[in-house]
Amino acid sequence: MSASASSEVSARELLQLEQQARRSGSGVEADALQGCWQLQLVWPKGQQRASAFSGWLLRGLSARLEIGTDPEGLLLSNAVNLGAVELRFRGRGRLEGKRPLLLFSFEQLQLSLGGWRLVERTLPAPAPQRMPFFALIHRDPSGWLAARGRGGGLALWRLADNASAVANMTATAP
Repeated sequence: MSASASSEVSARELLQLEQQARRSGSGVEADALQGCWQLQLVWPKGQQRASAFSGWLLRGLSARLEIGTDPEGLLLSNAVNLGAVELRFRGRGRLEGKRPLLLFSFEQLQLSLGGWRLVERTLPAPAPQRMPFFALIHRDPSGWLAARGRGGGLALWRLADNASAVANMTATAP
């Protein structure tokens, strides 16, 4: 399936891939996650159809998950933009288990306007049993990634060509 066809992935296909990942693991490794992932589609928990409104809204806000590495492990940044206003959460993550789970914790919240940082706050660490995660379902070589979040929804991202966003993560690691 091509990256341009990622919007045509059905819930049925993702559920089949998820069952396979539960049985034998997805084989997704940290190196395959690096990059800027633009959110394309979301399926609410228990739904067979992607939420058209949520997908439209999140694409309109340029919702993205940026994943990079440093000597200590994975760096994660989750961001949305509304014009020149950017809301960004930064933190660290790790892969756990054969499926695997991408466990993460955001340590900083940043609000910027046109590159000027207006607000920067340290966030409290979640309790270990409340740690957010993505259960990684599939990373397709054509450039898409599917995962189920802690809340039960499915998400589909497309790998962007924006390598500079991730390259800058190590300089601003939390």
